[in-house]
Amino acid sequence: MSTTLNGPADLPSRPRIGHIQFLNCLPLYWGLARTGTLLDFELTKDTPEKLSEQLIAGELDVAPVTLVEYLRHADDLVAFPDIAVGCDGPVMSCVIVSQVPLSELDGQRVALGSTSRTSVRLARLLLAEQYGVTPDYYTCPPDLRLMMQEASAAVLIGDAALRASLHEAPALGLQVHDLGEMWKSWTGLPFVFAIWAARRDFVAREPAVAADVHRAFLESLAVSVEEVAKVAEQASRWEAYDASLLERYFTTLDFRLGAPQLEGIREFARRASSDDAFAADVEVRLLGA
Repeated sequence: MSTTLNGPADLPSRPRIGHIQFLNCLPLYWGLARTGTLLDFELTKDTPEKLSEQLIAGELDVAPVTLVEYLRHADDLVAFPDIAVGCDGPVMSCVIVSQVPLSELDGQRVALGSTSRTSVRLARLLLAEQYGVTPDYYTCPPDLRLMMQEASAAVLIGDAALRASLHEAPALGLQVHDLGEMWKSWTGLPFVFAIWAARRDFVAREPAVAADVHRAFLESLAVSVEEVAKVAEQASRWEAYDASLLERYFTTLDFRLGAPQLEGIREFARRASSDDAFAADVEVRLLGA
């Protein structure tokens, strides 16, 4: 992403890019330093929910946006092809942790971790449609031990879900249900939790920069996929998981946004639209299409 500069007054503003502070997004960002594009961006780190809000508000130019928020604001956003965070079966880091079988949760308190609207909506959809239960939901910080003091089950995503499913839930004798695996068994389709999207006004104003940002993330992901063992080894130095588990996690995640993933998004929109402020036939508008 190069610009010819004549002096300080000509310095271009760097695109404002969101960065989810979860391990599941590390492969998308790890390669930026390797490809020399990291310093081209003004990065903002936050939760999926907060980054979605900042993108919608125009405080960011490009960011990962939760699927529900993308569908609600599809007219204002353009998705980057071939970049997403999703799964085609188990996802490991989006789970329902329960003290009882899911079929027994009708009327029971279920705690919803307050970091992603999409996983929460998917969990509610699966419990209603697959298990026929209507729990008493409430939102709280994603701390499994605190959740289990007041609830029969909890919905967790990201690093909190990994900790819960790999360490905390087994220690407490709790059941772990993988949302990605539940969706795949129900529909036969992949699921997309977050889309990388740019604001339409940013794409209209800076089409070449938007294309450069897209290319930079594709190259970053390609490097991370090729060197996934190294990504996992480095991440294990500051995380409570060994490198082999992290490599399994990174290769379980599906970072694609192609035809199967778009079909999964359409199916989710059709099934979930009745309770959310988006149409059942929302289409994903792709950059360059």
